[in-house]
Order: sequence, then structure tokens, then C-alpha cells
Amino acid sequence: MLDIKRIPIPALIGIVLTALFVLAAIFAPLIAPYGNGEIVGDVWEPMSATHLLGTDNLGRDLLSRMIYGARITLFIAVLATALSFSLGAVLGFSAAVFGGWFDTLLSRLVDLLMSIPTLIMALVVLSVLPTNLVTLILVMGILDSTRVYRLSRAVAVDINVMDYVEAAKLRGENEAWIIFREILPNALSPLVSELGLRFIYAVLFLSTLSFLGLGVQPPDADWGGMVKENKDGIVFGIGAALIPAAAIAALAISVNLVADWVLNRTTSLKGGRG
Repeated sequence: MLDIKRIPIPALIGIVLTALFVLAAIFAPLIAPYGNGEIVGDVWEPMSATHLLGTDNLGRDLLSRMIYGARITLFIAVLATALSFSLGAVLGFSAAVFGGWFDTLLSRLVDLLMSIPTLIMALVVLSVLPTNLVTLILVMGILDSTRVYRLSRAVAVDINVMDYVEAAKLRGENEAWIIFREILPNALSPLVSELGLRFIYAVLFLSTLSFLGLGVQPPDADWGGMVKENKDGIVFGIGAALIPAAAIAALAISVNLVADWVLNRTTSLKGGRG
């Protein structure tokens, strides 16, 4: 059972902040003061008791937009990260176990995809395909799976020559057993560490796409899209664009704090069992 008193302060801060973001995303319709696209005041009103974070470039309540933006940002980032890890890890483990032409073909294909800058590839694909949530998740997940593939394959190649894997092969276990029962449990530590980084990368990548106009489309907006909507206010000393930018930074820091703690904890547990 997890003892809260034994959790390091940085990790506890990360857990609390991450939980707040997740709860805001889940219960957005219940806690947002106004609707997502509801115009409730003048353009770029300052913070007040009525509008705690002020209003945006169209007079919408910025706090409400931030809460709904958290839902869209986390939803897309979580699904894209899950897709990238599922696809990348399975293909990486399979390449290490099967080897031969299968490994060579997959590795050269991944090298080809990674030779093209990810942002440029995403912009080209999204400029051709319809920009919706499904397309965004697929493009982000598939492009990011190349990084997960390289890590998973490198880890699996080392594990695949271990004695317990060789023993499983001698017992006649099939490749699926070796991948999911022998390699995967012993590759969790580096994958957990990479999971936090890939999730934050997905958030930043989504924000970049939205800022360039090929991400989440109006009237919906993620935090990156909100920065784009309110960036002109910076010229007039209005900080509405800085609030979603600060939320992105806070989410990145909190998730990394949690990922580092989980990595250290799983590593120490393995050391204790050894």
C-alpha cells in the first residue's frame, strides 16, 4: 500500500497538479462558470470577481476556456501517447524477437520517417487530410511511435539474450508469450520514464499545430490554440496569451515530476528484489 508520507515533496506536488488538471478536464461542464464559446463581456477585460482570469479576444470567459481547453488538450495527448506506445512498443519488441528481414524492414522504415522533421511531416499530412480529432490523434500517434520503436527495440534486444528468455524459448513458448510475458515486464522502467516525456511532447506538439492553425479548430481550442487567439494582446500589455502558456508549462513540469518518481520507485523495487 502506498504511503503518502513517504512520497517526496516534488513528486507530491506533481501528483497534486496533475490530478487537478485531470479533474478539471473530466468535470469541465460542471465547474466552468460559463459555456465554452459563450460571449460574456468585452474584449480582453481584466481579472475581476466576475471573470477570475479576465476575458479573451472575443469576450469569452478565459477561465471557462482554460477548463474546456484542458479537456481537449489532455484527451488528444493521452490518446496520441497511448497509440504511439502501443504501436511503437509492440513493433519494437517484435523486431527484436523475430529479427532478420522483419527487423531490417521495420528499422529502415522508421529511419525514413525519422529523417523527415516531425513537424514538417505533420503539417504536410494535415494540410491534405481533414483536420479533426481522429486525424490529429492518428498523425501524432504514428509519428511519435517511431521514437518509442527505437527505444523499445534497443531495450528488447538486450533482454532477448537473457537466460530466462532463452529458457522460455527452449520450453517452446511462442513469440507472443516472449514479448508480453518475458520482455515487457522487464522493459517497464525505461518505458515509464519515456511515457512522461512522450506525453509532454504530445501536448507541446498539439499546441504547436494549433498555434499554426492545423490543430484543434474553432470554436473549440486547446491551450496552444488559446495562445494563438490572444497573442495580439501582448502588444497592448494584455497577458491573456500567457495564461494558457503557463498552464502548458505547469502540466509539463508536474507530469515529469511524477514520471521521475515512478521511475526511481520501480528501479529501487527491482533492486530490492534482486
